[in-house]
Amino acid sequence: MFWISQEDYIEKVIERFNMHNVKPMHVPLLGHFKLRKMQCPKNEKEKEEMSKVPFSSVVGSLMHAMICTRQDIAYDVGVVSIFLSNPGNEHWNTVKWILRYLRGISKRFLCFGNEDLMFLGYIDENIAGDVDSRKSTSGCLITFAGGATSW
Repeated sequence: MFWISQEDYIEKVIERFNMHNVKPMHVPLLGHFKLRKMQCPKNEKEKEEMSKVPFSSVVGSLMHAMICTRQDIAYDVGVVSIFLSNPGNEHWNTVKWILRYLRGISKRFLCFGNEDLMFLGYIDENIAGDVDSRKSTSGCLITFAGGATSW
């Protein structure tokens, strides 16, 4: 049996973006986070204010964690990454929620070898879940020996 953990990386990200003193969350995103294009800045003053926020740096850090071990944030990171070119305050609040979630679960890890040596696959989809474009989202999870290998 072996484990893969990114606890140190996640803690560094949380520290880097000054989220180490926030209340941790234990669920990724709640249903009240409905991100839309209309929440993007509309004038130069709003855009200038959001340019001071490290939105793309945080999303990039979240993507790294997602790709390596944190498949549980894949949907959430995908949703916020849509707004990389013009994030608004609500998008930033959503990213901070994801960081709070990671703060609450940073000690979790992937474990391989605790079950039979077999591949299992799971799929899920959200029909017309994007409130702006009405596009659908789908996802999959492939496990081997009890640990996630692809998502």
